Amino acid sequence: MNELNRIINTPEFQSKETIKQQLIDLGIKPGDHIIVHASLSSMGWIAGGPQAVVEALIETVTDLGTIVMPAQSADNSDPSYWMAPPVPEEWHQSIREYYPAYHPDLTPLRGMGKIAECFHRHPDTVRSPHPAHSFMAWGAYSIEWMSEQPLEDSFGEQSPLGKMMKANVKIILIGTDFDSCTALHYAEYSQDSRTTSPQGAAIMLDGQRVWKEYDCVDMDSDRFPEIVRDYKGNILEGKLGMAKTLVTEMRPLVKFGIQWLKEHPVPKE
Repeated sequence: MNELNRIINTPEFQSKETIKQQLIDLGIKPGDHIIVHASLSSMGWIAGGPQAVVEALIETVTDLGTIVMPAQSADNSDPSYWMAPPVPEEWHQSIREYYPAYHPDLTPLRGMGKIAECFHRHPDTVRSPHPAHSFMAWGAYSIEWMSEQPLEDSFGEQSPLGKMMKANVKIILIGTDFDSCTALHYAEYSQDSRTTSPQGAAIMLDGQRVWKEYDCVDMDSDRFPEIVRDYKGNILEGKLGMAKTLVTEMRPLVKFGIQWLKEHPVPKE
């Protein structure tokens, strides 16, 4: 939807202040720790666009709280898996040799949306070190939670999600659904039956750019809505801008997801 259509389809003026009031109505308050997935286009026209949304989040939770967003850069991965779009097979080795090494400030986000891209530019945002599955955070626990993220444990115990599982964190889905809920990957990484596939990424190692191979857990976010359908915990529904917005506690949902996946393993081929 282009900007003119967003204006036409937005019945009332929206700004940072209206978003802040809606966040309060959804129970978000100073000192809250939140992980946000957001679609700006679903929110209608807002004066200030993504900057207004980011500032509304910051001013609502304050520096007593923490804001986390996924900052994935999935194109820093083995090109043999690329499908959207694929590249010629004869390019694969050259990509492995010349793709720029991950840099938390320079590496662009892929498919995360304009709000996440704006949040990435905030000077106090801290980004985690994983070349493909990074997170970024602002606020009280930003440095602590983003400090490490091992290549082979991008969503597991040693990742930002593992640290967040030890705190009270709220998931906020703005115009998105639970198939975008990155926190549920922790449930997949917690499975004894998890499988892996060979992966690779360009990173800096001992001051040199290298292509590093590693084993990546096989993930399937298409199953996340099934988990949520069976979940009996509280999921609050409201609006931010014009977008349907869902808010729920992270830890109870992820713990339920761990058990649900144990009871509903992926059928073996």
